Amino acid sequence: MSSFINAIGIAIPPFSILQKDAAEFMMRFLNIEGSEKRLIKAIYKMSGIEKRHSVIPDFSLTPESFTFFPKNENLFPFPGTDDRMKVYSTEAVNLARSAIENCISNAGNSISYTDITHFITVSCTGLFAPGPDIVLVEQLGMSRSVQRIAINFMGCYAAFNALKTADAICRAYEDAKVLIVCVETCTLHLQNSKEEDHLISGALFGDGAAALIVESSPAHHKPSLEIKYMYCDLFFDGKSEMAWQVGNHGFEMTLSSYIPNLIQMGIGNLTSKLLDAAKLQISDIDFFAIHPGGKRILESIEKALGLSKDDNRFSYDILKNYGNMSSATVVFVLQAILEQLDKEDDGKNILSFAFGPGLTLESMLLGTHIR
Repeated sequence: MSSFINAIGIAIPPFSILQKDAAEFMMRFLNIEGSEKRLIKAIYKMSGIEKRHSVIPDFSLTPESFTFFPKNENLFPFPGTDDRMKVYSTEAVNLARSAIENCISNAGNSISYTDITHFITVSCTGLFAPGPDIVLVEQLGMSRSVQRIAINFMGCYAAFNALKTADAICRAYEDAKVLIVCVETCTLHLQNSKEEDHLISGALFGDGAAALIVESSPAHHKPSLEIKYMYCDLFFDGKSEMAWQVGNHGFEMTLSSYIPNLIQMGIGNLTSKLLDAAKLQISDIDFFAIHPGGKRILESIEKALGLSKDDNRFSYDILKNYGNMSSATVVFVLQAILEQLDKEDDGKNILSFAFGPGLTLESMLLGTHIR
């Protein structure tokens, strides 16, 4: 028995941030001058991002109009973790609901909320209980007996763990209808800090949500993605290079500039293990859905695997228009591929990667199924 991604929905918050405006915000409110100013400009210019989205409007406002940050030039006192979680508890639910509604709409008439047997919520940018899973079950009218699973704090690769879980459920229960939602409000965790890790994360991350329906049989009259193989590896040399800690002023990201080099060192072995299991070569891959953690990460993978920028076009496009939305990002890439499939693409192969703390390297092979 197999499992199939039969619908994907995405959502972004209403506030758009041009990358050039985000750089100006950082330089102004962190009081950055001289060589630090040149560093900020370089980080933002080289990011490959044109715009991102946020659940808060402040990045495009003047201090007197701020709704989240203190109404002063020094951003003092900087919002604490409790302030950020209050925003998360409302905005993450709203964003997740929008993605789910988009997903159910894209599924057509094939599924309703009461049909959902299992509900998986994914997030690493906030926590509260009763959590978003329970709130959404009530808001959307799902069965009160729907089986719920929460995958938290795993970072950008967490969607892969949700898909592994959904795959196992569908293989065990033929009638299962699994709803996954990945929701991240990364911009809530901006740090009032000039440390390079914080400057890099402040330049990369945006907010977004993505939802998927996974079932044991493919959809009718529309493209589906069959989950064929998944393989995970841990690169312990990088466990101190990427980390995510709960601090007094939000969640603090450690994101070393060495990460792309580590991924480049480990991606070849990861790919070989996955493709060997499928008895395929890299030349058999038709589409690539690589988590765009940053422009340098995409370039490092291209170098290691001999890919072109065109091979990575879907990832570059998502990075350009949304930035890195943690766990939701790779689903945005998959949705972009799914949208452009036609009948001639039946039976093609999609290779997908995502990365996170550990250093964790996740891979997945999908097959297109178009009736």
